Amino acid sequence: MHHSDNWDHPAHYNQGDIECIDAIEVACKNLSGMEAFCTGNAIKYLWRWKQKGGTTDLQKAKWYIDKLIAS
Repeated sequence: MHHSDNWDHPAHYNQGDIECIDAIEVACKNLSGMEAFCTGNAIKYLWRWKQKGGTTDLQKAKWYIDKLIAS
């Protein structure tokens, strides 16, 4: 099954030559469990906030960062 670029490579997850999922993979390489999950989600929301979710995405990123701080 082939999906459109909105599914496989949406514009809000691409910055220059780097795709968000690739950056998350590198950033979380030495993390596991909830650390990796929260870090990856924070990066995702910070990555796309300007192109997609605005301040709501910034608040979501903050939620994941606060979760990391509290753990």
